[in-house]
Amino acid sequence: MSSPADALFGLGTPARDEREAQVIVVGAGPAGAATAYHLANAGIDVLLLEKSSFPRDKVCGDGLTPRAVKQLIGMGFDLDEPGWQKNKGLRIIGAGHRIELPWPELASFPAYGMVRPRMQLDELLARHAQKAGARLLERTSVTGPVLDAAGRIVGVTAKPLDANGRRAGDDVTYRAQLVVACDGVSSRLATGLGITRRENRPMAVAARAYYKTPMHDDPWMESWLELWDGKPGESNQLPGYGWIFPCGDGTANVGLGILDSSAAFRTYDSKAAIRTWLAHTPEEMGFSDPSNLVGEVRSAALPMGFNRKPHYRNGLLLVGDAGGMVNPFNGEGIDYALEAGHMAAEVMVQALARPAGLQRERVLHGYQAALDQAYGGYFTLGRGFAKLIGNPKVMKLATRHGLPRPALMRFTLKLMANLTDHKGDAHDRIINALAKIAPDA
Repeated sequence: MSSPADALFGLGTPARDEREAQVIVVGAGPAGAATAYHLANAGIDVLLLEKSSFPRDKVCGDGLTPRAVKQLIGMGFDLDEPGWQKNKGLRIIGAGHRIELPWPELASFPAYGMVRPRMQLDELLARHAQKAGARLLERTSVTGPVLDAAGRIVGVTAKPLDANGRRAGDDVTYRAQLVVACDGVSSRLATGLGITRRENRPMAVAARAYYKTPMHDDPWMESWLELWDGKPGESNQLPGYGWIFPCGDGTANVGLGILDSSAAFRTYDSKAAIRTWLAHTPEEMGFSDPSNLVGEVRSAALPMGFNRKPHYRNGLLLVGDAGGMVNPFNGEGIDYALEAGHMAAEVMVQALARPAGLQRERVLHGYQAALDQAYGGYFTLGRGFAKLIGNPKVMKLATRHGLPRPALMRFTLKLMANLTDHKGDAHDRIINALAKIAPDA
């Protein structure tokens, strides 16, 4: 019989196997960290596996729309602390026009956005999940799923890594009742369960760099709808669209992207294109001076419009880039990763309270239904939009005739950023109705 002291210090009970949990989350980016945070906050034993060690970088625009800000507030972050660069909205530049569009005043979302470099943001989110009770294991590279005889995932295998990313020991098996794939665009876990990429969904490639610039604390994020290799209107227009997101730390995140609906996609060199574009920007911005480049130009793929489904199968849930949750309208993925992580956690908390088997499965399949209800029609609209703007002639017409019309541009901002109230103004009602009648993505 154990004494009260034994019970107090855990001496009278078997030690917990550190390689087992109720839920394993693979990948500690925004999707994984948010999922782990909400699970841990609900009292679920969750193991969060990350192949790198923090701090670590990820290719991203670093922009956080009001949708993402809402999630961060809900997770308890103090966004008035140093390091969070607030912005008022979007400054759009193109066809000789320059228009500033404030984030809309809504009941559903705050009226400001943020910028926070992923080098900092991802660690903040992961440590936040840790504080909530998630067990974070860094330098743990998941190599594949562990399946039972029925083909259901019951864990993962992983190899430990040293500080240089080299193997540091034998493979380890981790086991759980549920596994969440937050392992990015290629998602080894999803592929291991036969959930492959849908080729008829949009994909983009983006390149980004950090530059020292006087506009580092500009209160607007910028979107450039036209990129030139010389003086605008008198030189060659480059494929793709650009952004400048001030970070508030002396630098700005500068990047460009191109959709696979563009004829130039297959041969596009995004790293060369960003250098060419920036070389011809106004000198006072600082981007034309190569000495202002901080680090290197890096690129990555953006999986859009639910390009991998289903988002639940045989004990595995997909969240973030693993499930193709990037908005086809604007290339934003962090907000949907945070939101979907919250949804997935809520579903799993309820599922784990049911007996294993049909009752639990019925709840788990509700995750896909929740995603389809929230984003299915909207992402279908975005897929059509992405196809249209891949045509330079369409984009030229839209830029030339749309930018001079402020009311139209305010509507466009709401549409592209997915910022509406359920019972809002006429713009909100139109966008919500379109998303409702469109088929699921």
